[in-house]
Amino acid sequence: MRQLVDLSPVLDEVGRRFTAAGFQVHLVGGSVRDALLSVHTGDLDLTTDARPEQVLELLHGWAGSTWNTGIAFGTVGAEVRGARLEITTFRADRYDRESRNPEVAWGSSLVDDLARRDFTVNAMAVSLGPDRTVTDPFGGLGDLMRRRLRTPGPPEDSFADDPLRMLRAVRFVAQLGLQPEDDVVAAMTAMSGELSRITAERVQAELTKTLLQDSPRTALELFVETGLADVVLPELSALRMEIDEHHQHKDVYSHSLTVLDQAIALELADPEHESPDLVLRLAALLHDIGKPATRRHEPRGRVSFHHHEVVGAKLVRKRLQALKYPKDVVEAVSRLTFLHLRFHGYGRGEWTDSAVRRYVTDAGELLPRLHKLVRSDCTTRNRRRAAALAETYDSLEARIAELSAAEDLARVRPDLDGNAIMELLDLPPGPDVGRAWRYLKELRLERGPLERDEAEAALREWWSRQQD
Repeated sequence: MRQLVDLSPVLDEVGRRFTAAGFQVHLVGGSVRDALLSVHTGDLDLTTDARPEQVLELLHGWAGSTWNTGIAFGTVGAEVRGARLEITTFRADRYDRESRNPEVAWGSSLVDDLARRDFTVNAMAVSLGPDRTVTDPFGGLGDLMRRRLRTPGPPEDSFADDPLRMLRAVRFVAQLGLQPEDDVVAAMTAMSGELSRITAERVQAELTKTLLQDSPRTALELFVETGLADVVLPELSALRMEIDEHHQHKDVYSHSLTVLDQAIALELADPEHESPDLVLRLAALLHDIGKPATRRHEPRGRVSFHHHEVVGAKLVRKRLQALKYPKDVVEAVSRLTFLHLRFHGYGRGEWTDSAVRRYVTDAGELLPRLHKLVRSDCTTRNRRRAAALAETYDSLEARIAELSAAEDLARVRPDLDGNAIMELLDLPPGPDVGRAWRYLKELRLERGPLERDEAEAALREWWSRQQD
């Protein structure tokens, strides 16, 4: 374990400064865990028996900068030669169990400080003093090696102190490949309702971290099975047992998780686009959430979900807004949900050039994501059908490429701008100019690029009809 402190030469200097002043200081928590897993660590988490004001004094004149935004909770931040440190005084907090805010109290014992942490894999410490003592009172190293997720004490006590820890358990399944012990799962299930005490912003942050892992499916299954999703994302839980008319051997819930798996695979395979892609992953997971509300039983035992993309887009917007996602994320995921079925009208390639232009224009900058979402939405086990769908979408993408090369579809605009419209029709700025502009854009989508005289003639004819 001595090699852990070699992660950064700054740690050795921190150890010497604190030890010389008569204080303990330890590398702790996620920093130790990640180092044991040979994972690159970002901020370095330290704990000490020095009080915050003493920590600031020890850092004065040595750290490049310090910040004390977390000082009320005993945390001082520092940047030293590119390394970011978060140094927290030993804590012995008590929780009121009505909110997640602790009554902050300083502690004097490293073991007591570790005991209040969320999971055993985060309750390990390595001294930065001369002896480099390892402190692992709850068997975190063994749990990490066995990929086991446990709490230092009874999980009910841990989750009652801070219900957000249940969502952290979900994240660690995806991030670290850990398997929660039965008592942890039981406590999460029994106490899932306590998650309603946590602010939407904190919940959203944990859910996002889970979704951005390479393989979040198992974690999301735990999220649903324990009832946490019923509190945070009930639309996901509602997908269970809603039979999909295209894939009657699967329920929509399983289908949605498979779509997410396939979208991530396409995303990771595409070097031209950012990964991980939160918008694509949310759209893949939630694209069918309008199905429960639109389910209808049809003759011969069939089930339909007419207009579920319209209902789903509204539900996506409402849920993501409630979770405090940024506006651009909300709108993008909602738009992808609304558009995800559009391709199925393409049939065997019967779309006109006008229809292809509208597909591209309606998707806008989301088109690369829409391509991935639509391809991922094919989860049939029928290889011939899957191949046919892929071939059809290949055909659509080829037509998009051809039209884009000829017409610059990414920036479809009317053939006349606002100034030209006002001059031609002798109009002042106002609503009529906007109406004329929209008419010309529709004409452009329908017929493609026009010569200027054609566009002017069409506009005059349209304007004449408006005066009748």
